[in-house]
Amino acid sequence: MKPFMDEDLLLGTDSARRLFFDYAKDMPIVDYHCHVSPDEILKDVCLNDLGYAWLGGDHYKWRLMRAFGVPEEKITGSAPWEEKFRAYAYCVARAAGNPLYHWTHLELKRFFGYDGPLNEHTADEVWELGKRALSRPDMHVRGLILRSRVVAVGTTDDPADSLMSHGALREDKSFPVQVVPSFRPDKAVNIDKPGFAAYIGQLCGGPVNIGELKEALVLSLDRFQALGCRASDHGLDSVPYAPCTEAYAEKALEKALRGEAVSPLEAEAYKTHLLLFLGEKLHERDMVMQLHFGAQRNLNPPMFRSLGPDTGYDAIGDTGCAAKLAGFLGALENRRALPRTIVYSLNPVDNAMIDSVIGSFQGEGKCKLQHGSAWWFNDTLSGMRAQLTSLASISLLPGFVGMLTDSRSFLSYTRHEYFRRILCDLVGGWIEDGLLYPDFELWGKMVQDISFNNAKAYFRL
Repeated sequence: MKPFMDEDLLLGTDSARRLFFDYAKDMPIVDYHCHVSPDEILKDVCLNDLGYAWLGGDHYKWRLMRAFGVPEEKITGSAPWEEKFRAYAYCVARAAGNPLYHWTHLELKRFFGYDGPLNEHTADEVWELGKRALSRPDMHVRGLILRSRVVAVGTTDDPADSLMSHGALREDKSFPVQVVPSFRPDKAVNIDKPGFAAYIGQLCGGPVNIGELKEALVLSLDRFQALGCRASDHGLDSVPYAPCTEAYAEKALEKALRGEAVSPLEAEAYKTHLLLFLGEKLHERDMVMQLHFGAQRNLNPPMFRSLGPDTGYDAIGDTGCAAKLAGFLGALENRRALPRTIVYSLNPVDNAMIDSVIGSFQGEGKCKLQHGSAWWFNDTLSGMRAQLTSLASISLLPGFVGMLTDSRSFLSYTRHEYFRRILCDLVGGWIEDGLLYPDFELWGKMVQDISFNNAKAYFRL
């Protein structure tokens, strides 16, 4: 029996261990897509205790606790953080096969030097350990980023945001990490979502026509770029592709701003028109477009009314969007305006489809089109292996830009270690099985590129 969570975690062969320890382990991190707060980085916030650090806003953990029947009071309610932490300790101790089990214990090892299990018996000890450690200045938010060897962070920001914290961080020469905004215009794109008209008023100062909306988005994009923005990010139910004239999109916008319901066809046509426009503008600015799709949102109506979005009530959706993804990318390519693009589907059934579609649009540099890392419900041991295997089989693994946290937690950088161990175990297994020539300099360079170098180059950091 192997020791619990030892240094050989997930590394099943000598070749895997050699790749990880000699090449991947100490590479820096480009966390190019996450949801951490730039304001908390600016203020170098103290996270106080593990309850707040782990459970404040983390819907992964909330879902696990609900599955165990923990009362909502101890999840998102007003119970003290210590009670919430104890409830989580009980749950995660029994979460066999769930990546939260590994993530939690990796965070305890790497940030707090704790090698034991977290459970209801050790919860008090771990709570006190975490509270003491997090009170130290070197364990405030900036310290956690620096000790994780992070060199760049891409946050997720709305076009209407002031970006004041980003501006201040850009001027702060005492913090060596690049913290850049990412352009997330979902509220301007999702014409069929509640609150659309109010948001357009907030962004543009009142009702506008389609031309004025585009102008407002371009002005915002330029403001983002001036603060170092390298990418947009688009959260889509599915990939839209219903080409239309500007006049048709204008009519859909007019209806929505009057408070009238738009038809599914009108909504898809408007989204297609606006996203193609934004794709062109990103291409002009040499920026990356990220397309996240395949989620069903807010499935539990009473809990949505009670807690709002992003609280753990989303799920994988059926996408069936191969033709639309190809059509959307093809329309931009036909205009010679296809930006560097990363495609993520929440449905793992789409892995091979994505890899085959993006292969039809490669060129203009190494792996211009990317199959994004296993995301959300898929950033698991099996999900990561499936994404990497499909990418290697159908596209080009050495060009992959690698892992991202997609997290709101400053302790989640150990997910990059988790990913690197899985990557090295996969490639090391191929070497051990005689499927790859044992050129460790070659394959070691590949895992270093996937761990860091490719993302740094792709995002022009």
